[in-house]
Amino acid sequence: MAALQKSVNSSLLGALAASCLLIALWVQGGEAVPIGSHCRLANSDFEQPYITNRTFMLAGEASLADNNTDVRLIGDTLFHGVNKEDHCYLMKEVLNFTLEEVLLPQSHRFQPYMQEVESFLTKLSNRLSQCHINSDDQHIQRNVQNLKDTVKKLGEDGEIKAIGELNLLFIALRDACI
Repeated sequence: MAALQKSVNSSLLGALAASCLLIALWVQGGEAVPIGSHCRLANSDFEQPYITNRTFMLAGEASLADNNTDVRLIGDTLFHGVNKEDHCYLMKEVLNFTLEEVLLPQSHRFQPYMQEVESFLTKLSNRLSQCHINSDDQHIQRNVQNLKDTVKKLGEDGEIKAIGELNLLFIALRDACI
């Protein structure tokens, strides 16, 4: 009797797992998307007028201090050679670099906006912390490294430029991750 009950429980669990897989594929429109993919943000994260305004105000203020108009950090070249389905992961990497290497060293500047925007971006970074890709990320790492090298080569001016492009980072994150 115990063996029969164990067999029935195993069959039910198998059927439940298969049903979950079919439902997940149906929700994704039949596409083979990995279940539990954490490379997504909610649309509501980008529909908060207050933080959107603060982000764009901070970027505008930093842009006034940006003397280098020849270089663009967030643009089409950042996505060169990267599959569309990996754009969110790429933006996660750019976001983490921006938080750790740009906003932290410049946190004393551009107040009162900096603290609120940094807190907002940290929240997004935490939500993307489980975002990984299963494919080769060579193109992504190369593109992110090029961005890092450009910022470091420009020194403090590169950090100011990155802050001046927070509006572009905001838009790219939204477009890639929702």
